[in-house]
Amino acid sequence: MPRIISANLNGIRSAHKKGFFNWMANQDADFICVQELKAQQADMTEEFLAPHGYHGHFHYAEKKGYSGTGVYSRVKPDTVKSGFGCTEFDNEGRYTRADVGDLTVISVYCPSGSSSPERQEAKFRFMEVFLPHLQELKAEGREIVICGDWNIAHKEIDLKNWKGNLKNSGFLPEERAWMTRIFDELGLVDVHRGIDQRPEQYTWWSNRGQAWAKNVGWRIDYHVATPGIAARAHAVSIYKDERFSDHAPLIIDYAL
Repeated sequence: MPRIISANLNGIRSAHKKGFFNWMANQDADFICVQELKAQQADMTEEFLAPHGYHGHFHYAEKKGYSGTGVYSRVKPDTVKSGFGCTEFDNEGRYTRADVGDLTVISVYCPSGSSSPERQEAKFRFMEVFLPHLQELKAEGREIVICGDWNIAHKEIDLKNWKGNLKNSGFLPEERAWMTRIFDELGLVDVHRGIDQRPEQYTWWSNRGQAWAKNVGWRIDYHVATPGIAARAHAVSIYKDERFSDHAPLIIDYAL
């Protein structure tokens, strides 16, 4: 019964200081997908590379202190792949894939467009090249779970202040329509929403104001999966008892 966790760390060194790896040791997870390492290989200690006996595989950004993804697996993967074949975004360390038996687990960190118009254009470029990649993944015929920070709230239920964000990155009509295509055209599944349709199930809170205290959040971290394994998901939780980052870990249990 695999347990798969997705966690944007907003800096692996910062998350470590806040107790992330101590928490991780007690989760009995089979895979932990992490994003926003903000570290290079030289920064990675043994505790980061192979905590508690896990096998860690990572995709580092060329730019220091920026982006980066990784997958920790309890069992050593049969194959690992860094990047999805697009130089611009592979240079930013946004994709780590691990295959174990018949299951593929991917950690993805989609670009944010909130910092500037230029980054929003980069986000649109990512969306343009990533959708065909998702089609290729689906065509492999494997069971696939793509975990990560997608930096898009899909529907109004997925953020507190949706009316005030209709023109903001992360809730733009084009971004939301792109997510809809992933689910409706490609047939991939938003696993969290398949189990839990309640409002206010957020995974990210701005550091501005009292967003965390008032639960003014966004649901931008997902498990996006092929229908077979998505149908086997039976429990979902967002861990908020401790804060390792501005994101909260998303935990989903699957029955295989």
